[in-house]
Amino acid sequence: MKRFRYARPVLLAGGGVLEPDMIEAAREVAIRLDPAGLGAVIAADGAADRLSALGVRPDAIIGDMDSLTDPDAWASAGTEVLHLAEQDTTDFEKCLYSVEAPLYLAVGFTGRRTDHMLAVFHTLFARRAQRVVLIGEEEVIALSPPGERIALSLGRGARVSLFPLARVRCGPSAGLVWPTDGLTMAPGQAIGTSNRAAEDEVVLQFEDPGMLLMLERRALEALVDLFWQRASTEGGAS
Repeated sequence: MKRFRYARPVLLAGGGVLEPDMIEAAREVAIRLDPAGLGAVIAADGAADRLSALGVRPDAIIGDMDSLTDPDAWASAGTEVLHLAEQDTTDFEKCLYSVEAPLYLAVGFTGRRTDHMLAVFHTLFARRAQRVVLIGEEEVIALSPPGERIALSLGRGARVSLFPLARVRCGPSAGLVWPTDGLTMAPGQAIGTSNRAAEDEVVLQFEDPGMLLMLERRALEALVDLFWQRASTEGGAS
């Protein structure tokens, strides 16, 4: 059961590379979607301490509390602290199954430790019904919705990297230097990293779930717009 529900995009903060410009980028893109901006700032466990050091106070802290400096102090100061002791999921996944929102802008979940990043990608696939955009130092990452035409205005020459987390059949594509039409990608068999946009707009389609889309940071607005349009169509954004 969801513990927190929001009608606007939320910012999730993790323990990876977390810089002020990432938070600002999330805030700016949220205001583009809704003048009221972010619905909430949610910290995954000890990320709350790092947010505090950057002058940002989270609305809630979720996790197993193995890295948060002083949970009682946070609770006393008015921040809701949700302690989930189970060890079957990461703090990132705990945030996702505890928070309902039309869009999740996730910062601090890339960089630093490779094992943590792999766990984040696992969670994106496990929780693929939720719309999550990872904002990193130099790129944005999301799981592509299956069976849908994806049109993104990226600009000629923009990097378009595709990495399958499962066996994924590719549908029609357009605007790529190396078209993906009809290809089947799978880990250990075929991947699509370091492709590039041959035109200003790139069109992609994937028939199965599990394709990671990795773009340059400047593509954040285009990627978020795509997800927000889906949320609006499905009635998940207001």
